[in-house]
Formats: sequence, C-alpha cells, structure tokens
Amino acid sequence: MTAERGAERPGGFAAATGDGPPSPAAPEVRAAEVRVAFGGLLQIRRLTNTTAPDPAAVPAAWELNQPVRAVALALEAAGQAPSAVDGEGRRTATGFRVAAGTRPGTVRVDWLGPPGGGAAQDEEHQLTACAAALTPLGWEALLYRGPRRRRFLEVEPAL
Repeated sequence: MTAERGAERPGGFAAATGDGPPSPAAPEVRAAEVRVAFGGLLQIRRLTNTTAPDPAAVPAAWELNQPVRAVALALEAAGQAPSAVDGEGRRTATGFRVAAGTRPGTVRVDWLGPPGGGAAQDEEHQLTACAAALTPLGWEALLYRGPRRRRFLEVEPAL
C-alpha cells in the first residue's frame, strides 16, 4: 500500500506524493481540489500559529506530524507536477516524489520520471523550484547529490 492509497478515504482528498497512480480527475478538477485543500491548510496555520508574526509561514502541528503529506500538498499547490507509477510500480510521469527522510520529521523530495524521459537532466532546476516554493511556507529545503550523482532535497521545518 502506498502512502497515497493509505491516506485516501471515499470522497476525501489525498496529497499526491508521486508514488501512486495519476489522478483520475480532470486536471481542472484536481487543481480545484488542491486549491481547496491548500486553502484549508493555510487556515489551520492561521488558527493555530497565533503567536507567530506570520502564521501562514510556519508549519502547523498537523504538518509536523505528517510532513510527507504536507510537503506534497505544498508542492502541488505551487504548480509542481507529481510523478506517477502504474500498477506494477513503473514510472509513468515525470515530477516530484515525496517520501519520508532518513531522520524523523524530515522529508526527501526527488525529481523522477520514466526511463529515458529526461528527468535527470531537469532535476537540479526542478528541485530548486520546489525548494523555492517550500521556503516561504516555513520549510528548509537543502539540495544534495546522492548515489549515482542524482540530486534530491532534504526538507525539514525551519523552526
């Protein structure tokens, strides 16, 4: 079971982590769902971060408890496309993939796509754009180079 499938409920919204199938909804429907979910997240921040100078710029407790879902929602709301896989786990779309990081409370963001699709050539540019989308929302995103010289972001709350 993927994180996306485990988060789904009938009629509920699930953040696209890049490890599930493409959204069955039409692009404009999915965009509307993401806008509503992200708007709700910002409202939670405003209501719970009352001591912060800018409540919308500080992750809420919900996000700290579920950073993969929170970061995935923030990236999709910023217009970044999630990657996707088919039923056999093969990449079918190029985009971000969000997964739990190696340390508790951290998240790893990769830029992945189908073999031969050019994701490796675009990853630095795309991951830099992902980091730029996360920073004003209170996430610290550092770009690293991992095995096989592939880049990734390590994301944690900028507390």
